[in-house]
Amino acid sequence: MPGVTLADTLEHHLATDALEATHLDVIRRFVAVHEDPFARSILDGHCTGSAFVVSADGTALMLVFHRKLACWLQPGGHAEPGETRGEDVALREAREETGIDALTLHPTAPRPIDVDVHRIPAFGDVPAHDHLDLRYLAVAPAGAVPAPDAAEIHQARWFTWEELDTLPLDRPMRRALARVRAWLMPPPGPGAGTENR
Repeated sequence: MPGVTLADTLEHHLATDALEATHLDVIRRFVAVHEDPFARSILDGHCTGSAFVVSADGTALMLVFHRKLACWLQPGGHAEPGETRGEDVALREAREETGIDALTLHPTAPRPIDVDVHRIPAFGDVPAHDHLDLRYLAVAPAGAVPAPDAAEIHQARWFTWEELDTLPLDRPMRRALARVRAWLMPPPGPGAGTENR
């Protein structure tokens, strides 16, 4: 929304667990003291944006296998100069990494749906640093087939929710996936599924 700052958005974000609450506090304090919190020139860390890409019917989620980190992740990464909104970063990165140009942000999901701070190891002349990741929910059009950017991504594929349960994913990733799934498929009953909305 016009006039809504990143600080405003984060002020209204509701953490799901104690770890996310801690990371949310770190990101809020970081944003408060940096005019451009997405700037890669902040060598000890910077904000990034990523997207959990779900199929049009909500039955599958796309992950990409990252060459540098050698693991399955949601698509995402660094801001381009001039980008100041996490959702813009996340959507652009998701489109680039999956090759699906028609991705859109979920119209009613929280923005962000999850936040996380994680350490990125040193690579080449780039020192180890933190990514203060703002995570959003994106939806692919029906029948979307990935065509990943081969420079960064080894593979992109759809996973069913059952298949995701078998992957060696870290705790913050599992927390975020649980929130995405609950948002898409709330349990039946009056008022069910609204506690995280």
